[in-house]
Amino acid sequence: MKVPPSQPPDPDGERLETRAAELAELLGHMTTCWDDERRQLARKLHDSLGSSMTALTMHLALLSQHLKEQPQRDRAAQMKQLLNNIIETNRNMQLALWNDKLEFLGPKAAIAELVSEWGREHGLKARISLPDEDPPYSRAQGVALLRTVEEGLRNVLAHAGATEVDVILDDDGDQAMLTVRDNGKGPQTPDAPLERHGLRLLRERARVLNGTLTLRPGLEGGSALLLILPKQD
Repeated sequence: MKVPPSQPPDPDGERLETRAAELAELLGHMTTCWDDERRQLARKLHDSLGSSMTALTMHLALLSQHLKEQPQRDRAAQMKQLLNNIIETNRNMQLALWNDKLEFLGPKAAIAELVSEWGREHGLKARISLPDEDPPYSRAQGVALLRTVEEGLRNVLAHAGATEVDVILDDDGDQAMLTVRDNGKGPQTPDAPLERHGLRLLRERARVLNGTLTLRPGLEGGSALLLILPKQD
């Protein structure tokens, strides 16, 4: 019996595999650095600008108590309202950069707040299904889960034309399964290509964590964005 000759090594294929591995490692490093920078910037906005604006509001309130003329009191009220607007804008900027609930209360609380506020803001029915317990996740996993919900909701608003959205997080102890599905205009084929850069970046983030991200047609129409992350030891 003749043994078939072994295939000669393919230098080009090996170089491509090595290059792909290097790029994946670099992307993982960049996303980690990006997350850390956003977290630090949000903290600076909270500790510096937020604290200063709150103190300034208190000083203005004390000063207003000594104003007797109505025009002066009206001007002070306008200044107080302006400061309140700045404080609210600062808070929204902090939240957009880094959700503190993710760090202090976990992904479950952060996702619940995000979906509820998003539904109220845009007048859409947004339902949430979360585990009874709060499963332990690494920071990188928690960020991936929250960013997937954010991008999924952004995609629904921009492209799907949906009126209802379901965000479902399941955890069987071995892996986390996050689904963002809607009743809008979904992809035509299973495993549809991820055309938006935000979804592509999420897919690579999932790969770094040994997970997968797919976009498929929903069982009853619409689309379903599915993130699967194996639990890390």
